[in-house]
Amino acid sequence: MNDILFLSDTQAPMWVERLVLRTHQNTKATQTIFTEIIRRKPPVLYWLGDIVSLGYRNDKWRIIDTFLAKCTEVGTAVYAIMGNHDVMGRPRKGARNFQQRFPDHSPTGYVQKTGDVAVVMLNSNFSTLSVANLVKQQTWYEQTLEDLDADPSVAVVIVTCHHAPYSNSKLVGSSKLVQQRFVPPYTRSQKARLFITGHSHAFERYEFEEKTFLVIGGGGGLRQPLNMSPSRLPDLAGTYKPLFHYLAVRREGDGLALRSYCLKNDFSGFDEGYQFSV
Repeated sequence: MNDILFLSDTQAPMWVERLVLRTHQNTKATQTIFTEIIRRKPPVLYWLGDIVSLGYRNDKWRIIDTFLAKCTEVGTAVYAIMGNHDVMGRPRKGARNFQQRFPDHSPTGYVQKTGDVAVVMLNSNFSTLSVANLVKQQTWYEQTLEDLDADPSVAVVIVTCHHAPYSNSKLVGSSKLVQQRFVPPYTRSQKARLFITGHSHAFERYEFEEKTFLVIGGGGGLRQPLNMSPSRLPDLAGTYKPLFHYLAVRREGDGLALRSYCLKNDFSGFDEGYQFSV
């Protein structure tokens, strides 16, 4: 199986964010990542939210539309979930604009398969969901993991949502609701090996209850300060803290081989920055 790619937090910096966080040619970095993805021609790209800074603004989608058209040209399927920026300000219009670009998306969760790898894609924008849809997604999620565990054609399951259950970001931190709603079924699942999120603009890796949690919010958003105090969560990625990065995943043995590719400081290309297996 060729590498399947994961990307998150490609939104351009907003003026209010620039007041408190430093910029680093963020939009150019996102464009450089897009160009690299097109060059690699992966079979699938999974995009984990905050596609744009304001989803309701049609002009924010121009760079995305150009990239999606190129993905179609090279045969890369793109599946995405919504982040908070995609539904910020005017959630219904933001959701409509999102759905137009990603017609396979379901706001109450959906699953895609690449070979024998199943990727479960969840909506962690809980405040935009009705009580009925919160229940619908939770029921679907728990049943889907049970079904995938019983499906002989599926070897490995990856769970994704936008908000990180665990993060040392001082700006966004850990999502207690994701911990409560999405983590326990993932922990119970026999085949689920990896829980990937964004929201925190960093590369972070955690292991709790012998399960891996990965944060990959390096698609171009402004760098967020991390908690470096003794109270911080035990981040296994250590000092690997690139500004801009994406993740490649490949089936290997009975699990997955993961490689994070980081953009060089001079924007001349990408380095294979961090790798491990689950």
